[in-house]
Amino acid sequence: MKKILSYIFGRIITVLLYLSGSVTSIIVVLIVIFLFSEGSGLFGKKPTEEGFIMAVNKTNNVKHLDAEQIKLIFDGEITNWKKVGGRNDSIILFRMDNITDFFTEEQRENPDSVIKLLGENYERLPQCISRVVEANPGIIAFVGKKYIDKNFAGKELKIDKITISDFLFGKLWFPTAHPVAVFGALPLLLGTFWVSIFAILFALPLGLATAIYMAEVAHPTVRNILKPVIELLAGIPSVVYGFFGLVVVVPFIQNTFNLPVGETALAGSIILGIMALPTIITISEDAIRTTPRSMKEASLALGATHWQTIFKVILPYSSSGITAGAILGIGRAIGETMAVLMVTGNAAVIPHTLLEPVRTIPATIAAELGEASQGGLHYEALFTLGCILFIITMIVNLAVEIISSRNKRVAS
Repeated sequence: MKKILSYIFGRIITVLLYLSGSVTSIIVVLIVIFLFSEGSGLFGKKPTEEGFIMAVNKTNNVKHLDAEQIKLIFDGEITNWKKVGGRNDSIILFRMDNITDFFTEEQRENPDSVIKLLGENYERLPQCISRVVEANPGIIAFVGKKYIDKNFAGKELKIDKITISDFLFGKLWFPTAHPVAVFGALPLLLGTFWVSIFAILFALPLGLATAIYMAEVAHPTVRNILKPVIELLAGIPSVVYGFFGLVVVVPFIQNTFNLPVGETALAGSIILGIMALPTIITISEDAIRTTPRSMKEASLALGATHWQTIFKVILPYSSSGITAGAILGIGRAIGETMAVLMVTGNAAVIPHTLLEPVRTIPATIAAELGEASQGGLHYEALFTLGCILFIITMIVNLAVEIISSRNKRVAS
């Protein structure tokens, strides 16, 4: 009877474990599918508001513009059509809410004249827009499609649709720009890699030195104290690290380099380096301690010193484990959100030095997702950034698996 009950209990536990693993796997797959389905919807769409077009005078020889050019035009940075491939003519901006600016002064001052031109219910607005576009050769008009009739005197300007290359290599990130949103993720990608790479360059030497000390030099009592303390650092919330960086690291950088602000890529790199240290130290120390005792004794028996044995025998043998620790540290740095958001200045610009503000992909998603309307272009662009972050993290994890499996084959 006991054997039957034990068998039944074992089968129940097995089924529960199977169901738990299956449900978890299905949930993860569904999350990934949802992420990519939301993110892929961005491409192939125009970056303008739905129901609006860009129109120009029929004599204008410019046929299409990209989102960055339109933004620069409406920001007043491009003021002549010659700079975008047109003739030498000043650019005149037109939005529907400033149509009265194109009336004569006498018409603007007389409400009856305005009503006569536009109509009491704006029923003559399409004809007014058509006349304004026809009368101004250098005009670029942002108007609703419903106000374009069949007798429209202008022509619709072709706007380049959002492509993968434009998204990845675009240099401007203005998802809420009006009248055309600009989705260039290059500053965010460079900001993420810039901060992460220098964080590892800061953390790896320090972490490796600490791992060597704990594994080969420190007294067992010291090691037994340091190891739990270092592992405890991994459990500190990232917002605490961010607050520490904002109060200590940022003012230090600002005063040391005489900068207007201390929220820079260097501050983010230092904080992420500190956050990556527990991972690097723990994995590297465990890898170093797996070096066979016979190899160390053979090195010492041949006359090598302790330090020569560490650098010539132990580190080469444990290099795969150390590399895996460094890559996992990179993964921690790439995916970090709150601490980076607090200390890097959160500026979506292409960085040229460590002493400039930057913005990373996780910080962008955290800062902007709450204000993006669901299903809109901005919302889909943030999900696309999430897809990119997922791919980067997956590559990092695959690299760890490859290195770890290679280490196991070498050990066997």
